[in-house]
Amino acid sequence: MHVAYWVLAVLLAVFYAYAGGRKVSRSRERLQPMMGWVDRTPMWLVRVIGGLELAGAAGLVLPPLTGIAPVLALAAAAGLTIIQVGGIVVHVTRGEVQVIGLNIGLLAAGAVTVALATIWL
Repeated sequence: MHVAYWVLAVLLAVFYAYAGGRKVSRSRERLQPMMGWVDRTPMWLVRVIGGLELAGAAGLVLPPLTGIAPVLALAAAAGLTIIQVGGIVVHVTRGEVQVIGLNIGLLAAGAVTVALATIWL
């Protein structure tokens, strides 16, 4: 269980650190080709989502690694899973059902990480 958690947590942390960092630091024009949904989303909200993704990435790894409040890893995994539910809703309402594959994969990985964190922590 420990190894499975760490594998998923590190993979998710790398993904969300990258995606969140882009949302926090890039302009709408630079995000648009990869994230079409930013065209109708206020940039402050895009930045908040990016910040939450960065916090979630840190929360998956740092608390269990340091032993300080490891239950935060469970909260981080749950929060990142909820972000993907929101992403799926956005894509479906925009008629972009064909692009939700990544969201579904991240949702599943997040849910498994929640389960592993619940068992382990």
